[in-house]
Amino acid sequence: MSRYTPLPMARTRRALALLGTVALAAACTTTEDPPGSAPATTAPATASASAPPTDPPSPSASTPVTIPTSAFVELPAELRKSPRRTTPVEEALPKLCGNEFGTGGRQVTASAAMTVTYQKAGEPSSNVPQGMIHQTIFTFGGDGASGYLSRLRTAVQACPSYDQSGNRVTVKSQALPGVGDEALLLTRTWPETSLNGERTGETASSQIAVARVDSAVTVFDDQGWEGTSGNPAILDRVVRDGVRVIDTWQR
Repeated sequence: MSRYTPLPMARTRRALALLGTVALAAACTTTEDPPGSAPATTAPATASASAPPTDPPSPSASTPVTIPTSAFVELPAELRKSPRRTTPVEEALPKLCGNEFGTGGRQVTASAAMTVTYQKAGEPSSNVPQGMIHQTIFTFGGDGASGYLSRLRTAVQACPSYDQSGNRVTVKSQALPGVGDEALLLTRTWPETSLNGERTGETASSQIAVARVDSAVTVFDDQGWEGTSGNPAILDRVVRDGVRVIDTWQR
Protein backbone atom coordinates (compact mmCIF):
# COMPACT_ATOMS: atom_id res chain seq x y z
CA MET A 1 0.00 0.00 0.00
CA SER A 2 1.53 3.28 -1.24
CA ARG A 3 1.68 6.36 0.79
CA TYR A 4 0.24 9.60 -0.66
CA THR A 5 2.31 12.67 0.03
CA PRO A 6 0.62 16.05 -0.70
CA LEU A 7 2.61 18.47 -2.94
CA PRO A 8 3.83 21.59 -1.32
CA MET A 9 1.78 24.72 -2.14
CA ALA A 10 4.66 26.36 -4.09
CA ARG A 11 5.08 23.33 -6.40
CA THR A 12 1.32 23.30 -7.04
CA ARG A 13 1.33 26.96 -8.12
CA ARG A 14 4.30 26.40 -10.45
CA ALA A 15 2.52 23.47 -12.09
CA LEU A 16 -0.63 25.49 -12.67
CA ALA A 17 1.40 28.36 -14.12
CA LEU A 18 3.17 25.96 -16.52
CA LEU A 19 -0.13 24.51 -17.73
CA GLY A 20 -1.46 28.04 -18.36
CA THR A 21 1.62 28.95 -20.39
CA VAL A 22 1.30 25.84 -22.61
CA ALA A 23 -2.38 26.56 -23.22
CA LEU A 24 -1.65 30.19 -24.16
CA ALA A 25 1.10 29.16 -26.56
CA ALA A 26 -1.21 26.67 -28.23
CA ALA A 27 -3.83 29.39 -28.70
CA CYS A 28 -1.28 31.76 -30.33
CA THR A 29 -0.09 29.13 -32.84
CA THR A 30 -3.50 28.08 -34.13
CA THR A 31 -3.70 27.65 -37.94
CA GLU A 32 -7.05 29.44 -38.24
CA ASP A 33 -6.62 32.70 -40.13
CA PRO A 34 -8.16 35.91 -38.84
CA PRO A 35 -10.70 37.60 -41.13
CA GLY A 36 -9.12 39.48 -44.07
CA SER A 37 -5.65 37.96 -43.71
CA ALA A 38 -3.81 35.93 -46.36
CA PRO A 39 -3.21 32.24 -45.61
CA ALA A 40 0.26 31.47 -44.40
CA THR A 41 0.82 29.13 -47.35
CA THR A 42 0.03 31.84 -50.00
CA ALA A 43 3.03 32.67 -52.19
CA PRO A 44 4.15 36.31 -52.37
CA ALA A 45 2.18 38.33 -54.94
CA THR A 46 3.91 38.91 -58.30
CA ALA A 47 3.13 41.22 -61.26
CA SER A 48 0.98 39.64 -63.93
CA ALA A 49 2.94 38.61 -67.03
CA SER A 50 0.11 39.91 -69.17
CA ALA A 51 0.24 43.41 -67.69
CA PRO A 52 1.78 45.88 -70.15
CA PRO A 53 5.07 47.48 -69.08
CA THR A 54 5.25 51.16 -68.40
CA ASP A 55 5.67 53.06 -71.68
CA PRO A 56 9.08 54.74 -72.00
CA PRO A 57 9.15 58.47 -72.70
CA SER A 58 8.98 59.38 -76.38
CA PRO A 59 12.30 60.20 -78.07
CA SER A 60 11.14 63.74 -78.76
CA ALA A 61 10.45 64.29 -75.07
CA SER A 62 13.64 62.76 -73.73
CA THR A 63 16.25 63.29 -76.44
CA PRO A 64 16.41 66.53 -78.45
CA VAL A 65 16.48 65.95 -82.20
CA THR A 66 19.48 67.44 -84.02
CA ILE A 67 19.58 67.89 -87.79
CA PRO A 68 23.24 67.61 -88.85
CA THR A 69 24.83 69.36 -91.80
CA SER A 70 25.29 65.94 -93.40
CA ALA A 71 21.48 65.64 -93.73
CA PHE A 72 21.47 68.47 -96.31
CA VAL A 73 22.21 68.03 -99.99
CA GLU A 74 25.49 69.27 -101.43
CA LEU A 75 25.84 70.25 -105.08
CA PRO A 76 28.26 68.41 -107.34
CA ALA A 77 31.44 70.37 -107.97
CA GLU A 78 30.53 71.36 -111.54
CA LEU A 79 27.33 73.08 -110.34
CA ARG A 80 28.60 74.53 -107.08
CA LYS A 81 29.13 78.28 -107.22
CA SER A 82 29.78 78.56 -103.48
CA PRO A 83 29.69 76.18 -100.50
CA ARG A 84 26.38 75.59 -98.74
CA ARG A 85 25.72 77.89 -95.79
CA THR A 86 23.43 77.88 -92.78
CA THR A 87 20.29 80.00 -93.19
CA PRO A 88 17.57 80.95 -90.68
CA VAL A 89 14.49 78.82 -91.30
CA GLU A 90 12.16 81.83 -91.50
CA GLU A 91 14.31 83.26 -94.30
CA ALA A 92 14.65 79.98 -96.20
CA LEU A 93 10.96 79.08 -96.35
CA PRO A 94 9.07 80.47 -99.37
CA LYS A 95 6.04 82.68 -98.93
CA LEU A 96 3.07 82.76 -101.28
CA CYS A 97 -0.22 84.24 -100.10
CA GLY A 98 0.75 83.75 -96.47
CA ASN A 99 2.65 81.42 -94.19
CA GLU A 100 1.81 78.22 -96.06
CA PHE A 101 5.18 76.57 -95.46
CA GLY A 102 5.60 77.52 -91.81
CA THR A 103 2.62 75.57 -90.47
CA GLY A 104 4.47 72.65 -88.90
CA GLY A 105 2.59 72.93 -85.63
CA ARG A 106 3.45 71.44 -82.25
CA GLN A 107 4.54 68.11 -83.71
CA VAL A 108 7.73 69.65 -85.12
CA THR A 109 10.68 68.27 -83.16
CA ALA A 110 13.45 70.12 -85.04
CA SER A 111 14.03 72.39 -88.02
CA ALA A 112 17.07 73.74 -89.84
CA ALA A 113 17.90 75.27 -93.22
CA MET A 114 20.85 75.73 -95.56
CA THR A 115 21.37 77.48 -98.90
CA VAL A 116 23.35 76.34 -101.94
CA THR A 117 24.30 78.67 -104.80
CA TYR A 118 24.56 77.09 -108.24
CA GLN A 119 25.88 77.84 -111.70
CA LYS A 120 25.57 76.26 -115.11
CA ALA A 121 27.98 73.40 -115.62
CA GLY A 122 31.11 74.48 -117.46
CA GLU A 123 30.68 78.21 -116.90
CA PRO A 124 33.76 80.22 -115.89
CA SER A 125 34.00 81.21 -112.24
CA SER A 126 33.85 84.89 -113.21
CA ASN A 127 30.20 84.57 -114.28
CA VAL A 128 27.41 85.48 -111.90
CA PRO A 129 25.50 82.55 -110.31
CA GLN A 130 22.47 81.20 -112.08
CA GLY A 131 20.48 80.86 -108.86
CA MET A 132 20.28 79.55 -105.33
CA ILE A 133 18.25 76.89 -103.58
CA HIS A 134 17.11 77.19 -99.98
CA GLN A 135 16.59 73.81 -98.33
CA THR A 136 14.65 73.47 -95.07
CA ILE A 137 14.28 70.22 -93.10
CA PHE A 138 11.57 69.59 -90.52
CA THR A 139 11.39 66.51 -88.30
CA PHE A 140 8.05 65.54 -86.77
CA GLY A 141 6.63 63.36 -84.05
CA GLY A 142 3.72 61.00 -84.70
CA ASP A 143 1.92 61.62 -87.99
CA GLY A 144 3.03 65.26 -88.15
CA ALA A 145 4.95 64.89 -91.43
CA SER A 146 2.00 63.61 -93.45
CA GLY A 147 -0.24 66.17 -91.73
CA TYR A 148 2.10 68.96 -92.87
CA LEU A 149 1.83 67.85 -96.51
CA SER A 150 -1.94 67.65 -96.23
CA ARG A 151 -2.23 71.18 -94.83
CA LEU A 152 0.20 72.50 -97.44
CA ARG A 153 -1.82 71.07 -100.34
CA THR A 154 -4.96 72.74 -98.99
CA ALA A 155 -3.18 76.08 -98.48
CA VAL A 156 -1.68 76.05 -101.99
CA GLN A 157 -5.03 75.30 -103.59
CA ALA A 158 -6.38 78.40 -101.85
CA CYS A 159 -3.56 80.51 -103.36
CA PRO A 160 -3.65 80.29 -107.17
CA SER A 161 -1.92 83.68 -107.44
CA TYR A 162 -0.50 86.51 -105.35
CA ASP A 163 1.18 89.92 -105.75
CA GLN A 164 4.92 90.35 -105.38
CA SER A 165 6.65 93.68 -105.92
CA GLY A 166 3.84 94.85 -108.17
CA ASN A 167 3.85 91.69 -110.28
CA ARG A 168 1.16 89.05 -110.40
CA VAL A 169 2.61 85.63 -109.63
CA THR A 170 0.59 82.56 -110.58
CA VAL A 171 1.03 79.23 -108.77
CA LYS A 172 0.56 75.78 -110.26
CA SER A 173 0.86 72.63 -108.13
CA GLN A 174 1.28 68.99 -109.13
CA ALA A 175 2.40 65.72 -107.61
CA LEU A 176 6.08 64.83 -107.95
CA PRO A 177 6.14 61.04 -108.41
CA GLY A 178 9.04 58.83 -107.43
CA VAL A 179 10.41 61.19 -104.80
CA GLY A 180 10.36 60.11 -101.15
CA ASP A 181 7.13 58.84 -99.63
CA GLU A 182 5.16 61.70 -101.19
CA ALA A 183 6.15 64.93 -102.87
CA LEU A 184 4.66 68.12 -104.29
CA LEU A 185 6.03 70.46 -106.99
CA LEU A 186 4.94 74.09 -107.27
CA THR A 187 5.72 76.31 -110.25
CA ARG A 188 5.59 80.09 -109.88
CA THR A 189 5.31 82.25 -113.03
CA TRP A 190 5.45 86.06 -113.30
CA PRO A 191 6.16 88.78 -115.88
CA GLU A 192 9.90 89.05 -116.46
CA THR A 193 11.58 92.37 -115.80
CA SER A 194 15.03 93.72 -116.60
CA LEU A 195 17.54 94.75 -113.94
CA ASN A 196 16.11 98.28 -114.01
CA GLY A 197 12.60 96.94 -113.42
CA GLU A 198 11.17 97.28 -116.93
CA ARG A 199 8.96 94.54 -118.40
CA THR A 200 10.65 92.49 -121.08
CA GLY A 201 7.47 90.97 -122.44
CA GLU A 202 8.60 87.49 -121.43
CA THR A 203 7.76 85.42 -118.37
CA ALA A 204 10.03 84.13 -115.62
CA SER A 205 9.46 81.11 -113.41
CA SER A 206 10.88 79.22 -110.45
CA GLN A 207 9.90 76.10 -108.56
CA ILE A 208 9.36 74.84 -105.04
CA ALA A 209 9.57 71.14 -104.21
CA VAL A 210 8.36 69.55 -100.97
CA ALA A 211 9.07 65.93 -100.12
CA ARG A 212 8.30 63.69 -97.15
CA VAL A 213 10.81 61.04 -96.13
CA ASP A 214 9.27 59.00 -93.30
CA SER A 215 8.93 61.45 -90.36
CA ALA A 216 10.88 64.28 -92.04
CA VAL A 217 9.82 66.88 -94.59
CA THR A 218 12.19 68.88 -96.75
CA VAL A 219 11.34 72.06 -98.68
CA PHE A 220 13.45 73.23 -101.64
CA ASP A 221 12.94 76.80 -102.85
CA ASP A 222 14.72 77.57 -106.15
CA GLN A 223 15.30 81.25 -106.83
CA GLY A 224 16.89 82.56 -110.01
CA TRP A 225 19.65 85.10 -109.59
CA GLU A 226 18.32 88.66 -109.14
CA GLY A 227 14.77 87.79 -110.11
CA THR A 228 15.53 85.69 -113.17
CA SER A 229 14.15 82.20 -113.76
CA GLY A 230 15.40 79.24 -111.78
CA ASN A 231 16.70 76.04 -113.37
CA PRO A 232 14.12 73.20 -113.23
CA ALA A 233 16.64 70.54 -114.26
CA ILE A 234 19.05 71.45 -111.47
CA LEU A 235 16.23 71.63 -108.91
CA ASP A 236 14.99 68.18 -109.94
CA ARG A 237 18.48 66.74 -109.46
CA VAL A 238 18.93 68.49 -106.11
CA VAL A 239 15.55 67.29 -104.84
CA ARG A 240 16.18 63.65 -105.71
CA ASP A 241 19.71 63.75 -104.30
CA GLY A 242 18.45 65.53 -101.19
CA VAL A 243 15.78 62.91 -100.50
CA ARG A 244 18.38 60.14 -100.73
CA VAL A 245 20.62 62.01 -98.29
CA ILE A 246 17.80 62.37 -95.76
CA ASP A 247 16.85 58.72 -96.15
CA THR A 248 20.46 57.72 -95.43
CA TRP A 249 20.59 60.05 -92.40
CA GLN A 250 17.41 58.56 -90.94
CA ARG A 251 18.77 55.04 -91.16
